[in-house]
Amino acid sequence: MKELTVDATVENITQVTAFVDEQLEELGCPIKAQMQIDIAIDELFGNIAHYAYNPKVGVATVRVEVVNEPLSVVVSFIDHGVPYDPLAREDPNVGLSLEEREIGGLGIYMVKKSMDEITYEYREGQNILRIRKEIG
Repeated sequence: MKELTVDATVENITQVTAFVDEQLEELGCPIKAQMQIDIAIDELFGNIAHYAYNPKVGVATVRVEVVNEPLSVVVSFIDHGVPYDPLAREDPNVGLSLEEREIGGLGIYMVKKSMDEITYEYREGQNILRIRKEIG
């Protein structure tokens, strides 16, 4: 398990992505899975940067773990910001036109669809959001 703690700012998305990609490349992660994880990082870390501590800036920790059977990567996003469960929101109706659809929710919906598992918990003053992607 490896982890990185940085200020939860949009500017640090690149650093977080590079950190996770380094772990994925060591594992020989397929490029398609890596791209899906990178998009999830952009969405999830971006949400933390925009909303967790607004208007202040706090820190967020990104943890990368490898799980066997099936071979998977688990990326956890941990912050001490405002409690918020993005999974509690109803999925957007993607069958509606852009004009008819409510604003928001599409990014987390895309993450849900591209990952094998996504979980959220609020524990000991921390938001903990985990994504799991099979790579084996």
